[in-house]
Amino acid sequence: MPELPEVETVRRGLAPVMEGKAILSVILNRPDLRFPLPARFADRVSGTRIEKLSRRAKFLVAELSSGDALIMHLGMSGRFTISDGTRPGDFHHEIPPNPKHDHVIFHIEGGKVVTYNDPRRFGFMELWPLQQMAQYPRLSGYGPEPLSNTFSHAWLNEALKGKSGPIKSVLLDQRVIAGLGNIYVCEALYRAGISPRRRASTVPGQRAAKLAVAINDVIREAIAAGGSSISDFKAATGELGYFQHTFSVYDREGKPCKSCGAPIRRIVQSGRSSFYCGTCQR
Repeated sequence: MPELPEVETVRRGLAPVMEGKAILSVILNRPDLRFPLPARFADRVSGTRIEKLSRRAKFLVAELSSGDALIMHLGMSGRFTISDGTRPGDFHHEIPPNPKHDHVIFHIEGGKVVTYNDPRRFGFMELWPLQQMAQYPRLSGYGPEPLSNTFSHAWLNEALKGKSGPIKSVLLDQRVIAGLGNIYVCEALYRAGISPRRRASTVPGQRAAKLAVAINDVIREAIAAGGSSISDFKAATGELGYFQHTFSVYDREGKPCKSCGAPIRRIVQSGRSSFYCGTCQR
């Protein structure tokens, strides 16, 4: 599933085409994605202007002139592509998107066409009153963004106190830090020298300070690299991210640690693979 850096990369690709532009029309090729699309979705969105395109955690939020927020989630395989309506967009991947999975097509002022393609249909789109975004249930109780002013060593210290679960599982809880996912938690824990098995309540202090810095550094570097293209992810322009080429531990089971040479290990925690170095991470 695309994580914060991938969704931010998509947002940055779409913003120049969509922000400040009117949605002239919407074509729906099916009535649902993971969930049914909102009633009268095409009518409610067509003719509105996208005042701002932002991101919260792994969600894209288009603020519409109608007073609604168009909330979009990519799910496992969702992607947006941009074209001029006369030819497909440019794709720098061996497998371009199959048009039969083009489920929602936005015709944007200025001649651009933004297409949402999702083979597995785990993504979704919803409309919610913009003034009530604080009550939007899917984001209710989410923690701060890693790169926000709220997130800090001090904040992480308090968030981890009293939590008895493994630090890896706790960091994946969106109520602790919004937007973090499996890839970047593995990489941040490696940089901080913390085992994914370590109890979260033992991290506050010097370890938490190193971890806060590692989380910010990993997220910044991944965004700069355009995310990690290890499966279905591509930017809205069709370009691949390349942060996966710098992975220290993720998906490197059995390969030598880049610091000490010990083989990278893999365990399963909360149904997800954790990759780590048993020598460097304590």
